[in-house]
Amino acid sequence: MNKETIAKQLDEAASSAEAVEQISLTQQLTEDEAYEIQAKSMEERYARNDDFVGLKLGFTSFAKMEQMGVHDMIWGRLTQNMWIENGGEVNLSSFIHPRAEPEIAFKLKKDLDREISLDEIPDYIESCSSAIEIIDSRYKNFKFSLEDVIADNCSSTGFILGDWKPLPKSLNDLQMSLSFDGEIVESDSSNAILDNPYLSVCNASRLAAKYGQPFPKGSVLLAGAATPAVFIKPNSIVSAEVETLGGVSVKIV
Repeated sequence: MNKETIAKQLDEAASSAEAVEQISLTQQLTEDEAYEIQAKSMEERYARNDDFVGLKLGFTSFAKMEQMGVHDMIWGRLTQNMWIENGGEVNLSSFIHPRAEPEIAFKLKKDLDREISLDEIPDYIESCSSAIEIIDSRYKNFKFSLEDVIADNCSSTGFILGDWKPLPKSLNDLQMSLSFDGEIVESDSSNAILDNPYLSVCNASRLAAKYGQPFPKGSVLLAGAATPAVFIKPNSIVSAEVETLGGVSVKIV
């Protein structure tokens, strides 16, 4: 297996918005090997001055973990070019088969280099916001194994952040929704994110430390989706609302 070659193929697929075959159709990967490929693929982006800006978690629903037969969350890296302005526009041709998810985001107030507890979160997290994540697998037909999706940076493609808000005592029991052109297409409680969205911070700190990923001051963390992802329609406005945190939107052109 040539991890560098696979990493370059995935990077090219993301850059050109042209799908490739699943890695797992021709060779077996371990989770650790998949994360190695992810890291090498991201180095291609960094070399183009597309800087690291944060992390995202996946499989933050216990039901989803059970459905997928996995024992832990997965994580990917976010870069500056993935960051879309709130209320801005994005061209559908930049993607292969994109989907949107409503999320909660966090911003680090200082470097985080170890696993932290819930009690330590106010020491490390400056603020939170509503968010939309756009995911877009680089594999044909949006089909992949666990190892495939990890290697593909967990389908990380774009994200939009709402206004930063002070951390509330709790982020539980907040209504979250995803809308297309003002019509709600998915909704759920924030409890769908690990039963407590703050646990995403603890788990992100654990996984970043485990894999040696620096997580510096000012970085963003996407906590994970509260609802199933929904295919993005052309010529539409995608918006998300998180109770008490406000809304966020992007225009698809």
